[in-house]
Amino acid sequence: MEGGDPRPASAVEKFWAQVGRQYQHLLDKSTVHLKARWAAFAGLLLFYLIRVYMLNGWFIVTYGLGIYLLNMFIGFLSPQVDPETEGPVLPTAGRDTEEYRPFNRRVPEFKFWHKATVAVVVSIGMTFFSFFDIPVFWPILLVYFILLFVMTMRKQIAHMIKHKYVPVSWGKKTYSKKDPLNAPGAAPSKGVAL
Repeated sequence: MEGGDPRPASAVEKFWAQVGRQYQHLLDKSTVHLKARWAAFAGLLLFYLIRVYMLNGWFIVTYGLGIYLLNMFIGFLSPQVDPETEGPVLPTAGRDTEEYRPFNRRVPEFKFWHKATVAVVVSIGMTFFSFFDIPVFWPILLVYFILLFVMTMRKQIAHMIKHKYVPVSWGKKTYSKKDPLNAPGAAPSKGVAL
């Protein structure tokens, strides 16, 4: 074997490679099921929150999960290339605003969903181990998280307004598939008699 690992793969490595392929196959099949994916995420998150509430603990884990999800959400709302540091690549004025330019996110929707779901599953797993249950006064964490959320979102919304971009597609102009024969400028179609 040239350039590769000279030792053969062990049974454990083959097993984990097979598990990885199966996992990737399931992820690939789930890409088209947007609503089902997010419903599963919401169900897992609700299960986690109910579990933390019933156990009355793991507030540090919940705070860490909240900060991580907030960070991923800000990445989801942010453009891939920041106009303040990389230059104006978003439409600015005049003729550029008429041209369609897709919004390229720093964190794409599928990656956001996948990482957020993995974070919730890991957090659920952490609630089964008591050494992650560090005693804290949870109202302070809650107030700090709310304050952090409000300040971060205010900054993000100001950035959106300043650079004139909208990261959601609700209300944007959409185009439907049309018959190329009936498109404007096409020659009139003639019916074929059978």
